[in-house]
Amino acid sequence: MSVTYSATLPVREETVLFLSGLLHAERQRLGTRAGRRSLGCFKQAILVLRWLLDGTRITQLAVDNQVSRSTGYAYLHEGIAVLAAHAPSLHSVLPAAKMAGYAHVNIDGTLIETDRCRTPGPTPGVDLWWSGKHDNHGGNVQVITAPDGWPLWTSPVRPGREHDTTALREHGEILSLFTTWTDDDLRVLGDLGYEGEQTTITVAFKKPKNAACTDVQQQFNRAHNAVRAIGERGNSLLKTTFKALRNVSLCPWSIGRITAAALVILHIEHDRTT
Repeated sequence: MSVTYSATLPVREETVLFLSGLLHAERQRLGTRAGRRSLGCFKQAILVLRWLLDGTRITQLAVDNQVSRSTGYAYLHEGIAVLAAHAPSLHSVLPAAKMAGYAHVNIDGTLIETDRCRTPGPTPGVDLWWSGKHDNHGGNVQVITAPDGWPLWTSPVRPGREHDTTALREHGEILSLFTTWTDDDLRVLGDLGYEGEQTTITVAFKKPKNAACTDVQQQFNRAHNAVRAIGERGNSLLKTTFKALRNVSLCPWSIGRITAAALVILHIEHDRTT
């Protein structure tokens, strides 16, 4: 016996229409004929947004829309792909931050948890996606935020076993673009997880072994951490807004696209990109 109830999607209608338009353009690109899909673009957009925002299971979405689970997954992946394709590039984010007059941007890594495991890693007996720091499986995503913590850009995913510096170096374009666009007018602030890239990213002074930081270093660290810590708001904003980012049950390599798709929706919903 089933019970029917009403629910409200916590987004503006303009956001749904935006995604619906992207899906319509994708169907035209593929040459999909009218009447060949089980759902129209608007209903497919709602399906994708329900999964991203509420973390609704595909089984439930399929039942609600009277489609099979495989069709539900196909619709979901298509929606994620068209959204991620419209995510801002780092080539545009850094110049925009400079034009906006920002004195700095923040970079911070976040672990998007996943229940996928048993993928052999380079260390025998340790899973590729296992993060010893978080004691959980997940993917490492680098997030760049404005001074007030508004997320501007998210990176592709790297396995959770990788340290922030290692993950950053695997994305070759990031450091080169930092070098190109940052100077005394625009700096990149990070935590001590990026101490291996101090020439590009401004980090706090690390306490020397068997010694203490000088008074000047401690004063710098207090000022630096007070400003940099605001950047962590970006990671929190993404995870609290989109329940799908709290635990991803899809292939871990799709975490980067899912995060990028969520970023696009966040920008559209709040009408802010920089």
